[in-house]
Amino acid sequence: MPASEKEYLIDFDSEKCTQCHGCEIACKAWRELSYGIQYRRVLNLWQGEYPRVKNASLSLACLHCVEPACAAACPEDAISKRKKDGLVVVDETLCNGCGICADSCAFEVPQFGENGFMQKCDLCCDQQLGNADPPCVDTCPGKALSYIEVSQADKKAREEKITRLLGAG
Repeated sequence: MPASEKEYLIDFDSEKCTQCHGCEIACKAWRELSYGIQYRRVLNLWQGEYPRVKNASLSLACLHCVEPACAAACPEDAISKRKKDGLVVVDETLCNGCGICADSCAFEVPQFGENGFMQKCDLCCDQQLGNADPPCVDTCPGKALSYIEVSQADKKAREEKITRLLGAG
């Protein structure tokens, strides 16, 4: 897969998160997602053992990975990474709903709604936002989320950090 010209993501600062779940609600409402589908979810991560237990938040959506495992796994080539901005997008006209992409994603991002096709966060790239931030970013009262451009190396490092946090690798 050729390198993209730019890479974007929604950055998360756990120190600013109040676990209000406003980002989840804003995304769900803006995208009019059906019951059970969440493009963004706030996770409560527990580490350690009593009496030294630590808790951290993680607001998680598609990371638009540098090398997306979901795209590599898709037998129909329905998932691709755009060269112009590094976004990982799904072509529902090609998706057969097999679920192989979901099995390959370490972050459990791909979801399947009532139509049976894979869906996930696309950073609201095709929504009419003007110069506004995506709704999840815009609604966060603690400013824990920010829409930013990053290098591929920085994005890869963030992917590895989240993989460690989730215990997925």
